[in-house]
Amino acid sequence: MNLKSLLLCADEKIVRVLRRTLGDLDIVVELCASSEIALRKLTRERFEAIIVDCAGLGAADVLRSARTSPCHKRAVAVAILDPDGGLRAAFEIGANFVLYKPVSVERAKSSFRAARALMKKERRRNSRVDVHIPVEMSSRESGARFKVNTTDIGEGGLAISLPRRSKPHGRWALSFTLPGSATVLEVDAEFAWEGSGTQVGLRFRDQTPDFARQLREWLGRNSPDIEKDDPPARCQLTDLSLGGCYLEISSPFPVSTRITLSMRAAGTELKAEGIVRVMHPDKGMGVEFSQTTPEHRALLEKFLRLLSENRDVLPELLVEPEGLETESLNATLVLAATAEGEDTLLGLFRDQAGLPADSFLAELRKQRGLASAAGVSN
Repeated sequence: MNLKSLLLCADEKIVRVLRRTLGDLDIVVELCASSEIALRKLTRERFEAIIVDCAGLGAADVLRSARTSPCHKRAVAVAILDPDGGLRAAFEIGANFVLYKPVSVERAKSSFRAARALMKKERRRNSRVDVHIPVEMSSRESGARFKVNTTDIGEGGLAISLPRRSKPHGRWALSFTLPGSATVLEVDAEFAWEGSGTQVGLRFRDQTPDFARQLREWLGRNSPDIEKDDPPARCQLTDLSLGGCYLEISSPFPVSTRITLSMRAAGTELKAEGIVRVMHPDKGMGVEFSQTTPEHRALLEKFLRLLSENRDVLPELLVEPEGLETESLNATLVLAATAEGEDTLLGLFRDQAGLPADSFLAELRKQRGLASAAGVSN
């Protein structure tokens, strides 16, 4: 089943370019002539991407409506802007990606390669597998415990049938075993929706990497409709600290994207998980690492030391998205502390994220120069 996009645009030239570009990427385009039609479609159909020309009437309303809709909250949103259009304003109304006019095939393909990878991740996250297994639930607040049965499960959560007269709320610890597996999976969850009768939905919270991996692999084996992810994208490392990194990439992922980064140099490999904190279209992105265990820190220190002692070694990097973390869009960046003090790279992400791309990259080079003069790799 092809990915679907909703397009609100009255410019025939842009429509032709996007139809060609998205068609090459196997993304179906549903063209809307007005914002009223677009809003009506958003209530009746599911789209993996919502693309709007911000010069048109009602474009902002369409993006805002999508962000408040449970069905499209995690859809990839693309804003088409005039050259002097406000980048920050587009992000504030819910855009993940920005395309500047005139829209060329090359620029559109670059942006939509990254968008398609996210669209696939989000659709897979929303796909469900019918399965009936027992689940033990324990309230994190009251300590109440009971057993329920699932009706379906997906990467983001599961649906259950509650005992009659039960109206639980809050956060719960879940424990269950998937069919064909002997491993007991444990995860926290919260109630996300309430259906007809006794059926309700639970959204997983704070999944561990091991839980997410085992669930994803089981779903892949038991859901033939789930399509393969796009291959990881190559990128170039320009800056690295214990708290994060900056990556040069022509198709960066939007702010608040959860990513997995694989790094290899001189026989040493490192896999890191993080969240995009700064994104510059066509140029690159700043990533804050989300793993903070002593083991991961030790591996990062080893990798930093290797790069510092072997300046001629060019590390190989691959990055892939894991999904959009919509809850953290307005979150304050948490700085990682090091033995020497604040992580200066993360400090730059926090304090200078609003700078134009060229100015931000100039600050990055300045910081890099200061670090080299001090004999520090950051």
